[in-house]
Amino acid sequence: MNNYTSVKEFILLGLPHTEGLENMIFVLFLAFYLFALLGNLLIFVTILASSSLHTPMYFFLGNLSVFDIFFPSVNSPKMMVSLAGRSRTISYQGCASQVFFYHTLGGTECFLYTVMAYDRFVAICHPMRYTVIMNQRVCTSLTVCTWLGGCVHGSILTFLIFKLPYCGPNEVDSFFCDIPVVLSLACADTSLAQMVSFTNIGVVALVCFLLILLSYTCIVLSILRIRSSEGRRRAFSTCSAHLTSILLVYGPVILVYLRPASILWLDSVVQVLNNVITPSLNPLIYSLRNKDVKVALRKMVTQMAHPSLL
Repeated sequence: MNNYTSVKEFILLGLPHTEGLENMIFVLFLAFYLFALLGNLLIFVTILASSSLHTPMYFFLGNLSVFDIFFPSVNSPKMMVSLAGRSRTISYQGCASQVFFYHTLGGTECFLYTVMAYDRFVAICHPMRYTVIMNQRVCTSLTVCTWLGGCVHGSILTFLIFKLPYCGPNEVDSFFCDIPVVLSLACADTSLAQMVSFTNIGVVALVCFLLILLSYTCIVLSILRIRSSEGRRRAFSTCSAHLTSILLVYGPVILVYLRPASILWLDSVVQVLNNVITPSLNPLIYSLRNKDVKVALRKMVTQMAHPSLL
């Protein structure tokens, strides 16, 4: 039998080619992280407090806001601690936790965007039956399945990666623990884990993408049958934010996980975009361009500033 000395902790090497820029990058990341937290929290509270936004579309948008609070919180705090010159080490359990929560939330995100595409499909293609099809029970069931599906996805990947022995070296060539960089440190054959993780991520991403593509194909065909240009414009405007976010989500997945070869600097840039920047952009993409949210947000701020008007 092989005699392995188990690794107790890993060392995160951080972002490549950033020597001397740590303070500037720290400030930028902190700004994006705080904007993601505060922006998404504001959107979530607005949806919760405004009865006019208690519809299926905003119910799913509220879930997306919760996701965008959790997702950057998986890796950003540890990354900023490292940039501030503190410890770059992460425990074995901490590394496993990062992989689990990162891919649980990543799977949840794919499923959630698929559900949101289905919601838009029903709203535009079957407007007369929308409230019947997308009733409260259906919305709740879809949301629960979305989060549970992400949890199962993350659990499978984490089990595959951390059932392998790790006996050194223990330097993770990234700013957080993820499958490609952690697998390269294993002291055993990783071909099965690579194949299954590649297939798992690929199947989840591909199935969700095809369902989204099918939904939007039906949506476009339905919009083209609308006679008035104003009606077509309004229908397209309700989908544009969702399509923008889908591009920001699927781009990183394809570039990092579904390429045969890894390019370190490109992976790092894409991961920074996925981890920090995209969650901070979603409040702008989805909400500040949305008339209903802006009206509800303005009303809530007015009521907070002038409680006597209540």
